Amino acid sequence: MRYSVLDLAPVPEGSDAATAIANSVDLARHAERWGYHRFWMAEHHNMPGIASAATSVLLGHVADHTDTIRIGAGGVMLPNHAPLAIAEQFGTLATIHGPRIDLGLGRAPGGDQAVYRALRRGMQAGDRFPDDVAELMSYLGDPQPGAPVQAHPGVGTKVPVWILGSSLYGAQLAAHFGLPYAFASHFAPDALEEAAAIYRRDFRPSADLAAPRFMLAVNVFAAESAAEAAYLRSSQQQAFARLRLGQPGKLPRPVADIDAALGARIREGVDQALRISACGTADMVAAQLQALIARYEPDELILTGQIHDHAARLRSFEIAAQVLGEMAEA
Repeated sequence: MRYSVLDLAPVPEGSDAATAIANSVDLARHAERWGYHRFWMAEHHNMPGIASAATSVLLGHVADHTDTIRIGAGGVMLPNHAPLAIAEQFGTLATIHGPRIDLGLGRAPGGDQAVYRALRRGMQAGDRFPDDVAELMSYLGDPQPGAPVQAHPGVGTKVPVWILGSSLYGAQLAAHFGLPYAFASHFAPDALEEAAAIYRRDFRPSADLAAPRFMLAVNVFAAESAAEAAYLRSSQQQAFARLRLGQPGKLPRPVADIDAALGARIREGVDQALRISACGTADMVAAQLQALIARYEPDELILTGQIHDHAARLRSFEIAAQVLGEMAEA
């Protein structure tokens, strides 16, 4: 099984975007050495704790500092953009860096209505998502003689397209197009089982993909002790709670008592949303990942983890890579 990284270029409290971007590059370089297959980054807007808003620009920077790991969007929120512009951006990345560029597409806005207005897009843009996906793929595919518009660069690069989602809609669309499908189970797992079943049941083979390919997103917080892992996890718990309350900010410093910080009721709601997670020592993380793999049977895992301290974040991904490497060899 392949395993990959999803990074949001987190901006911790006490730090800044420049440091966050440098840390993402450092994580990608380490991930490449540790055997991770992909390094994906996600588009979010108007969030002080996330520095990956200009996703294609940042992916190019990461690709410049890596050699073999696949680099991609997990994802670009297509309703925010004209399909031609995204085809040109990712076609340019593929022209520069060769066939190691991925393009994951999401239907969510990556922000609120104020963000849509600032991007000069309307909420109805999401309704055109299937047509926009088809248009975008046509720009990246083989040249079409006589077509009034072509992507230069882009045409002929055949950048692999993934559909991302957290609902049945994305599963149905990925199955219809015969595309690989990544589920956002790391923060919205409620429809996970049904979406995976629909995707596999309704998948229509395409020229690019003969059988379903399902990616499961998992939060990972690995450390030398269970207590340390829980402490590291508290940053993401706080950040998610603040986001739900409409108070997004930089990634909070970890706390020893998460219930004292959030209240037990809020913490329970957060943990329910973030339940597709593995947290603890290497042995604990291995057991939790094995259980998730056995239950959902993914073709690939993509791991994420919002950890305040960069060194601790590196160590968490290193432990996870060691665990998954051992599982693959067993």
